[in-house]
Amino acid sequence: MAGILAWFWNERFWLPHNVTWADLKNTEEATFPQAEDLYLAFPLAFCIFMVRLIFERFIAKPCAIALNIQANGPQIAPPNAILEKVFTAITKHPDEKRLEGLSKQLDWDVRSIQRWFRQRRNQEKPSTLTRFCESMWRFSFYLYVFTYGVRFLKKPLTTDLHYYYILELSFYWSLMFSQFTDIKRKDFGIMFLHHLVSIFLITFSYVNNMARVGTLVLCLHDSADALLEAAKMANYAKFQKMCDLLFLMFAMVFITTRLGIFPLWVLNTTLFESWEIVGPYPSWWVFNLLLLLVQGLNCFWSYLIVKIACKAVSRGKAGKWNPLHVSKDDRSDIESSSDDEDSEPPGKNPHTATTTNGTSGTNGYLLTGSCSMDD
Repeated sequence: MAGILAWFWNERFWLPHNVTWADLKNTEEATFPQAEDLYLAFPLAFCIFMVRLIFERFIAKPCAIALNIQANGPQIAPPNAILEKVFTAITKHPDEKRLEGLSKQLDWDVRSIQRWFRQRRNQEKPSTLTRFCESMWRFSFYLYVFTYGVRFLKKPLTTDLHYYYILELSFYWSLMFSQFTDIKRKDFGIMFLHHLVSIFLITFSYVNNMARVGTLVLCLHDSADALLEAAKMANYAKFQKMCDLLFLMFAMVFITTRLGIFPLWVLNTTLFESWEIVGPYPSWWVFNLLLLLVQGLNCFWSYLIVKIACKAVSRGKAGKWNPLHVSKDDRSDIESSSDDEDSEPPGKNPHTATTTNGTSGTNGYLLTGSCSMDD
């Protein structure tokens, strides 16, 4: 075991050629990040998760109710054992051939079966109240952690900075596990990658004593997140003008920090200036490759933001949609199907059919949930 640890913590991988672990030991004059501090992130991540549950239950939910946000979810699909078996065991999106087979088996028309499957998929969508509570928790945390971290940017390294790092790391660990129970979105895989990269970056920068640049990276990326969650909360509360304004502010801050300050200032420092000062070493390459991967994600999300804004403005000019309407974001909340698929054509009445067990096949209208964007 000692041999494995010695191999893992090899100085020539983690540190520049003229630095050893002994140089990073705490003294009376200076304190340095210690790798063993990172172990605190795991119990703290559990505590953050528990605080979140309490916050959403006793703070966010009463606020949502005060804003007349209801807990009503989509309309429940009528019980049907055959369709339920297909939905749970075979497919949630039956093709044309399967639809025709089910139509003959149930004596339903194809349109009614399609409607049942849409309604059954929508049934799994969370209520607006659930969405609001999640956004309010994230807004509160992002606002707190940003204001807590930004004050360290012009201060010497202190123990408080170490606490800030551990808090950020714990939050991302909590997201790694809670995202499997949170509202599922189209970009689940990308967000999973983002959380994983964030954990590696925080860990590498802490162990390498790159806490100064790490703090700057964290603050830059936290600066826009609170605005996004605030825009989503306004959307769920139906404060549309406030929602549009907050989304515009979010887009401006996001693009400025992640396509401007981050690559031109931070990446320039970590890639080129640090090369001249300390020279490249193995963990330096890993750290910068992870930063470049984050920048790739930033470019992808910026493209989505610009696409949403352009679409909103064009629809607003046509009189169909208010500019910057967050609720139609391309990164929708749960289903990968299009909005058109899960909505009824206007002016068309649902078909009525009788199932083999005597229950009504009328599905009524489909209640589509609003969509949102998460960083």
